[in-house]
This record gives sequence, C-alpha cells and structure tokens, in this order.
Amino acid sequence: MARDVIRVAAGLAGLAVGLTACGGGETASGADGPPRDGGTLRVVGSSDVEHLDTASVASVGAYGLARIYARTLFGTRASNDFNETVPVRADVAVRLPTRENGDIGKDGRTYTVRLRKGVLWNTRPVRAVTAPDFVRGFERLCNPASPSPAKGYYTSTIEGMDAFCRGFGGVDAKDPGAIAEYQQKRDIEGIHAKDDETLVFRLKRPASDFLNLLSLPFTAAAPQEYERYVPDGRDFRQHTISDGPYQISEYRPGMSYLLTRNPAWRQDTDPLRERHVEKIRITLGQDSPETVQGQIEQGSADLAWDQPVPTQAIPRLRDDPRFAIRDAPSNSPYLVFNTRSPNNGGALGKREVRQALEYAIDRSALVKIVGGPSVARPLHTVIPPGSAGYAPSDRYATPGASGDPAKCRELLGKAGRPGLTLRFPYRTNSVHRLIAQSIQQNLAACGVRTELTADTGGSFYSSTLVTPAQAGEGRWDIAAPGWTPDWYGNNGRSVIQPLFDGRAYGPNSTNYGGYNNSQVNDLIDAALTADDASRAAGFWQRADQKIMEDAAIVPLLDRAHTIFRSSRVRGARFVPTAAGYDYTRLWLADD
Repeated sequence: MARDVIRVAAGLAGLAVGLTACGGGETASGADGPPRDGGTLRVVGSSDVEHLDTASVASVGAYGLARIYARTLFGTRASNDFNETVPVRADVAVRLPTRENGDIGKDGRTYTVRLRKGVLWNTRPVRAVTAPDFVRGFERLCNPASPSPAKGYYTSTIEGMDAFCRGFGGVDAKDPGAIAEYQQKRDIEGIHAKDDETLVFRLKRPASDFLNLLSLPFTAAAPQEYERYVPDGRDFRQHTISDGPYQISEYRPGMSYLLTRNPAWRQDTDPLRERHVEKIRITLGQDSPETVQGQIEQGSADLAWDQPVPTQAIPRLRDDPRFAIRDAPSNSPYLVFNTRSPNNGGALGKREVRQALEYAIDRSALVKIVGGPSVARPLHTVIPPGSAGYAPSDRYATPGASGDPAKCRELLGKAGRPGLTLRFPYRTNSVHRLIAQSIQQNLAACGVRTELTADTGGSFYSSTLVTPAQAGEGRWDIAAPGWTPDWYGNNGRSVIQPLFDGRAYGPNSTNYGGYNNSQVNDLIDAALTADDASRAAGFWQRADQKIMEDAAIVPLLDRAHTIFRSSRVRGARFVPTAAGYDYTRLWLADD
C-alpha cells in the first residue's frame, strides 16, 4: 500500500548511515523461496524486559516483543534496507492522515484517524478493537503505578494531556480500582473517540512528527480488561491480551515466554506483519554471549534475544551468510552521571567535575571491545548520526579518541575534587562487563576509584536507573546505558527530550541522571514549536551543544548491531528500533 507511506522531511528522507553494513544475512523471500508455515522459533538470551505493559516499555527487547502482540495506529516495516524502515505506514489505521485527504485540519492541529475493520482482540468471545481502546491506551501512559517513560512526547503535544497526567499523579498507585475510576471519569481534552472507528486528536500546536508518535508501542490499544490490574504489575503480566499475530500463552518472569498463534488475528487486516512460525519460545537467563552464539551455530537455538554476536567471533563469521551487521544508529552505550548523588560531597552535581571526567574515557578501546570500526565508531555528541540535529563535534577532544588522563587529573584538581569514589552498576549481558571494566581502568588512570556492581535480572533499567529515590540516596553515581532513538528520520525529539528534559524527571524517566537546565528545556520547546523540520533541527543541535557543555553524559559509541541466525531461519528482516529481526516475518526451513 504505497499510498500509506509518509516520507520524512526533505534532507532526512535519504539519510545515510556511516558504518559499514555487511550484506550477509540478507534474506528476502525471493532468495529464500516461498514462506513455509509451522515450527517453533527458539530465541535465547539473558534478561527479561523491564516492562511488559506497552504503556511503559523502554528497551529494544520490549519493542520487539510488543510488536508481535500489540498493535498501534501506525508503524514501520521491517527491512534489511535501513531507509525502508524509516517511513511511517498505516497499521490499525486505514490510511495516513494528510491535508490532501482532509484528515489533517487546515491549522495542522486536528488529526482524524479512521480505524480499519476486522482487527480483533483474542478475548472470549472475540471483539473488535475500537477507538475507545486507543483512548484508554493514551490514558494509561500517565498511570501512577508504571508511568510511561515517553509520556513527555504526548504531554507536550496533545491538548489537555498534561493536565490529565498531573491529576493522575495523586491516585493510589497500588489500587487498580482507583486507577480505572480516574481513567473512566476524566477525559483527555485532545483525544476523542468520535465513534468506534474514528479517533480525533487535537494538538497544542502543529507537530511535524505527530504520526511518528502514533507509531510508538506506548500508544497501542488497551482492552478494557486491563483496568482490572495494576499497570505492569505481576497480575497484569499474566493476563496480556493480543490483537497481533501472536499471544503470550505462558510467561515465567525472568525465565521464559511462550507465544502461540492468536486465533483472532487475520492477515488481511494487518499490512505490516505476517505469521509463519507456529510458536515462539524465548528462554532467558543465559548471560554468556559465547554460549548463546554456540547454541545458534550448533542449531539448538535460532536467534539471540539480547546478545549481539561475540566480538571474537566476528572475524570468522564475516563471510557467513547467516551473519550480518545491521544499521541502527544509536548512542550506545553512553556514560551518564547521577547529578543528584550525595556521594563525594555531591561532586557529580558540579559541572567542572563532570567536564574533567569527559577526558578520561578511551573510546578507541571500546570500539575494539564491540567488534572494531565496522561495528562502531567513537561518538562525541548526544545526537547520533542519522538523526535530526546531528552535527559532528568533539568538545573534549583527545588524541585518537583514546582519552587524556593527565587532563582529567588536572581538571579534577582545579575543581578541588581529586580522589573520587564512584558507584558503578553495570549490565551483565553482552559485552557490558568488559565495557564497565574498561571505563573503570580509564577512571583509575586519572585517580578515580570505581566500585563495580553487577546489575542482574533486568533490574538495571527497571529499578536502578529509573527510581529517583535510588539516585537521591546515591545508590549509583555513573552507569552505561544505551539509547536507540524511538524512531528515525524526523526524530529530533526522540533523543533530547526523553533523555534531558528536566521537567519530566520522575519515576520511570529515562533522564536517568536527573539533569535539568532551563536553557535546554527552552530549546526543546523551541524545537517542538518550530514551523519546519530544518528549523527544529537547528534547535536540537543547539541543545546538544549545551548538554555537552554541561557534561551531562559522556557519549561513547555510535554502534551498529551484529546479528546471527541459525541455518533454518529464512525471511529475516530487521527492525532497527528493536535491534532484532521481526519474528512475524520470518519462517523456518525444514529441520
């Protein structure tokens, strides 16, 4: 449906990605033959998702999982051609709103979205997915139990959403009845279900990226049954409902998922997904990338869940058609400072201390750890290449991007803060332990001691970094999360706003370090109200420069994703925002 494609603004549509992408693993259906139905896709990895509720998903793994059981009004198509994954396309919506078809008002603030018929929930009996289900999905973004880390996208864009969210904050987070009552008795001024098949959105001001926002998993439809449970709570996680090709039939927290075919799903109602395998089994708890890789090569597993290909395996796999390096421009990882930590006399709250630490890191060593220059390159800006507002810059330049410990020591001395001791939790999957150890060595060279702590079981994102109380108590000082933009193309706000808008700091915020600068907040507002994408990009670039001047983070790598599939996987197509293949599009060859 080529007419259901919206192209990004001029200058972004043909964005190029700078890393070298391998052609291995390119598996279009023409090369693999016709799809074959049946079999069980076996996925193996380390950690559970931090949030299963689509309202509060926050990781690439959760994005990939949500894609197969929860549908949004719009979406993107999986492809091994990066540029094919950028355009917004219709999903549950019948078509893309445009001024020409009358679905976008003359003032650019009113959007009418019409739903396609035949999209069904797997309830008993089955029933249609309706416009009120999408309204409920938006209302749940602000719930007090597990608020969406992306709610700022919507409170700053949709009329009345900010007021709705502020009121929701006073509701008992442990009482599903009180949460449901608030949603039922209050409306978001700018979201209206005209009838079961028509949604009307009213924006505060024109937003050139509004359809991108409606393609994100946070905005998935939510069935009325979800009001029975605390959002993302233990009971909720055992009672997910599907309107996608697959349904979660069995969930063992931290251990495994079993997804089976959703009998209510119909191919003719879904332009973005397919359904070929009979079952999808995701097995967790395997922290070793080498072990996961071995299982896939030996044929006892098909795909890795959250592990890239081990660095040492890349040279021997370069000519293997099952191996690929896929474009996924990102700031991954980056070093974030907890500006609210009381440790070391609140040293990390001081800009000159953070600026000194900017000089400590040897990015060239990190490039080697993740697989070399074909996989990653040093990054010195908040915004990665391939994103609106990116401009090459290196405010804290060091020879060969290898760090300057002498400069770090000198500046720490001038700031009166030598001999820091920093608490440093790290993820246990993939190469994150090696990255943490490398950073630890870099900091030691400039006289800073770090206390490394393995953050296991998915708690790194689900509790450690997103809980303001832990930051305020100094449970951590530095950490190395990663950030893949929520979308590509006209995506300026998908980096700066979620990571650095101080007004959105709170539970589940992805502004992990609690950074807050009124000048940056004003630049965010200026970008959001700009009358065209190129002018907005200028404001995003200025915000990037100010954040780097404040040394809120240390950007480390712009990193592609290395991925490997078993010999029986066919039709594998990549989803950059999920850092993985689309499980709904692939199929399995005969064993």
